Amino acid sequence: MMQLSQSAHILVRNLLVCLLICSASLAIMPVNAFEQPQELLIGIEPEHNIFDQMERYRDLADYLSVQLGIKVKLTIMSRYGEVLKRFKTLKLDGAFLTPYTATMAIKELQLEPVVYPVNLNGEYTSEGYIFVRKDSGIRSFQDMKGGNIVFVDPASMEGYLFPMAFLHQHGITDIDSFFNRYFFSGSHTSAIFAVLDGRSDIGAAKSTTFNAMTNNDPSILQELEIIARSPKVPEFTLCLKSEIEPDLRERMANALVLMDKTPDGMKTLQQFRAISFVKASKEDFVIIENMAQEALGSFMIHGK
Repeated sequence: MMQLSQSAHILVRNLLVCLLICSASLAIMPVNAFEQPQELLIGIEPEHNIFDQMERYRDLADYLSVQLGIKVKLTIMSRYGEVLKRFKTLKLDGAFLTPYTATMAIKELQLEPVVYPVNLNGEYTSEGYIFVRKDSGIRSFQDMKGGNIVFVDPASMEGYLFPMAFLHQHGITDIDSFFNRYFFSGSHTSAIFAVLDGRSDIGAAKSTTFNAMTNNDPSILQELEIIARSPKVPEFTLCLKSEIEPDLRERMANALVLMDKTPDGMKTLQQFRAISFVKASKEDFVIIENMAQEALGSFMIHGK
């Protein structure tokens, strides 16, 4: 048998020691070990004044940063629906999304819905309203023919998808010939004011904005009348990309759901203008996807 030199013995011994150390390290390393990100970037859709939105969400981001031990940063997306186009280029880890955008992001980007904020009225849902001026003479979809209608944005469920589905259900498939004019206001508040000011005969917007405005100024109800309502859907949903480790998603969900159980959490909720968060479910978005497939695939829209 070939004899090993002393130096060869030493080399073999050292290799065996290294192998034993590596084996021991692997044995105690968790199977799902991962490197925790140093920060999370969360997008916000432009629902209202962007400065007001940033102020509202900043305290929530700071609270999450403390709870998770990870810096949570915010960015405002420039317009509705931008998340689908910009999610990867902005390197977003998640976003607070309105109903239609959340539905598209869950389907096309495989985002995971995490939580919904519960508003001060105790609900996490909103409805789409179709409304008119009381002096317009419009009381049904037949009366809308030849009028002007204002939508919010093509990526708004309450302010676009719902009224399109409503029209489709009544046999209207070409809004260019049905309406004299249609346009997009860019926000729910602007859509309501467009009808109030007489710039449009018909408007579409979400219930929470409409109800907040009428609560602040009840005289609006003397001018406007709601003629159709959509099913209730989640108003906002925090969605995270699927690449985020499930344990981190669960920690974030629990941190938000349990906020109303601690003094710091309650203070942050008050500043966020919510009473709590509840866990989200993909099933809540099926109705929106069905609405989109039914309505938008059937319309001829050439633009005016």
